[in-house]
Amino acid sequence: MARWIEATTLGDLLDRRATERPDADAVVFPDARASYAELAARAQRFARRLAGFGVGPGDRVGILLPASVDLLAALFGAVKLGAIAVPVNARFKNVELAQIVTHSGMRVLVTDTASAPLLHETFPDEADAPELRHVVLVDDDGDDPGTPEATDAEVWAAQESVRVRDTAVIVYTSGTTAAPKGAMLSHEALYRLATGIGDRMRITPDDRVWTAIPLFHGGGITFALSCVAAGAPFVHAGFFDPGTTLEYLRDERVTIALAAFETIWMPVLNRPDFASFDLSGIRVVMAVGVPERLRDMASRLPHAVHVSCVAMTESSAFLTLNRLDDPFEARVTSGGHPMPGMRCRVVDPQTGADVEPGTPGELLFRGPNAFDGYFRDPERTAEVFDADGWFHSGDLVVADPEGRLTFLSRLKDMLKVGGENVAAAEVEGYLLTYPAVDVVAVVGAPDAYYVEVPAAFVQLAPGATATEEELIEFCLGRIATYRVPRYVRFVDAGEWPMSGTKIKKYVLRERIAAELEAAGITEAPRFASRRS
Repeated sequence: MARWIEATTLGDLLDRRATERPDADAVVFPDARASYAELAARAQRFARRLAGFGVGPGDRVGILLPASVDLLAALFGAVKLGAIAVPVNARFKNVELAQIVTHSGMRVLVTDTASAPLLHETFPDEADAPELRHVVLVDDDGDDPGTPEATDAEVWAAQESVRVRDTAVIVYTSGTTAAPKGAMLSHEALYRLATGIGDRMRITPDDRVWTAIPLFHGGGITFALSCVAAGAPFVHAGFFDPGTTLEYLRDERVTIALAAFETIWMPVLNRPDFASFDLSGIRVVMAVGVPERLRDMASRLPHAVHVSCVAMTESSAFLTLNRLDDPFEARVTSGGHPMPGMRCRVVDPQTGADVEPGTPGELLFRGPNAFDGYFRDPERTAEVFDADGWFHSGDLVVADPEGRLTFLSRLKDMLKVGGENVAAAEVEGYLLTYPAVDVVAVVGAPDAYYVEVPAAFVQLAPGATATEEELIEFCLGRIATYRVPRYVRFVDAGEWPMSGTKIKKYVLRERIAAELEAAGITEAPRFASRRS
């Protein structure tokens, strides 16, 4: 049965759940938890404090906190006032923090005492952050007696004036290929996606939904909202530690695991004692990856339904998601159908004409879950939206005859090797079939003869060994020679250049280019015996 189309503001959503399910678990972290009534009360307290500082509609409120009840309460408190929450990566250093604070023009920054030294170091002079008026430091219990407060009546007067298409959150994109951009996500976009996820995964109040996606990430925020929309507990990892995750999943009786990325899920599945844990309560696992990796993941928890997606910040997170009754092969080889209300096209990047199913092309989309543009970047916004409102994603995808989409690569993640197009994802997928390879990222390395050639950065499976020569030999004769990596560099777990949950490929490209330049290497080794 179809859901009636409805929309609400995020502040009203939380207050409604607190009225309906006051004593039920709302959010769970390893060191704290809160019922819906407690979360709503804490959000109201943040709203009173922020209003006391004069925060109102359209003002940006930065949130620099570890994943916690306070982080979610501060977000809900800001949007109750019609202000815009700006979650900030808690791992940022000076340059990155300065960029987000100044570009977003945040009026207030909510943070904790642990981050105070970083703030003083980043902004030694008030003139360095001209729009930042106040820094709110929260104690462990969320109480800050020095903060002036408005009344509940004043908060409600602001809350009832918020429109569903007002911007609720600015999420700075992960920046895997370029500098971060601030995507403006409305109350309606976030709520409509949250309810769509609940429908697609059949989330009920009896479910317990786990993720380790950071809460400055669009996916983390959307997953939390999906739980609030369904009245289900949101179980978050806090600081992610694969060494304690199995215990957490078991003890919290998790039923839906939104693992999302292999960099999160594979270290959990690869624990030597994995088989000794009773995870029979998990009915759904969501993760992305190439088909070889998804089949491997599914084999570890065969009783659960494994689904995948196509997602990006600009669609509030999921653009597409498998249905639970999709055939297994469709769930490991595609990202599923578009979310309710979303319309997608696959077009030729050169002509803009729609292509037939099975033909790769650029992904375009529009619909209620789409973002409203990049904050303070009208030129970039105009570049990516056409006159008919279609967002040009820059992603290369393919659609099957039933309308399911499969992500292939970023258009900029395509290599041009001696005139031949090479999708990095295809090379990565093949390398993942080598037993010793656990994580791989392929980028282009500059080359005087071919223009660029594939270079593979590889993390080996625990206890495994391999050499550059072995991995290259594994590819030769099995995939087209122009797709074979000419360089292989090994990366230890924890050493990947990450932006949230994604590998920063542009950093890897810069790294291999700098290494080759320093060594005076201008041309890659040739595989002469194989005509390359």
